[in-house]
Amino acid sequence: MDKIILYVDDAAYAVEHLDQLAPAAPGRHWIVVACAPRMTHRISKWVSHSARENWRAKWFARVQESLAPLLAREGAQTTAVLAKGPLVELTQRLHLEHGAARVVDARRPRIGSAMEPLVPAADSAPRRPLVPGARALPGGLAGLAAFLLLAPGLAD
Repeated sequence: MDKIILYVDDAAYAVEHLDQLAPAAPGRHWIVVACAPRMTHRISKWVSHSARENWRAKWFARVQESLAPLLAREGAQTTAVLAKGPLVELTQRLHLEHGAARVVDARRPRIGSAMEPLVPAADSAPRRPLVPGARALPGGLAGLAAFLLLAPGLAD
């Protein structure tokens, strides 16, 4: 069975781009991960935690209603998950629960903000220079070159 983990934060955007992202196939299992929009920290002054969770639940239900007919075609199976916490950890947990699955990002891109990654970066460990102090060499060399260029002008 073909399993796809689909990350969604805007149902209308996902519906528009779903056919391009993953064409329909029989016997597919969709794991829909809904990423609710974040509320600003200023809202916490005026809205209780239970009210925020209630809003997230209603938003999640609306996303499911709009995506369910599209994903359930051709007998596809769907599982819905509301994202809480880091998405990388959620992706790893879903891979453990459901086995090998393709990850499809159908989140709407936001201008001016970086999107949270879905899978761990390949180079998550910081790289170290091969020679100790190798990072200081280019800066020192550039400073020396600038001094040598400006030094004849200082003698005047």
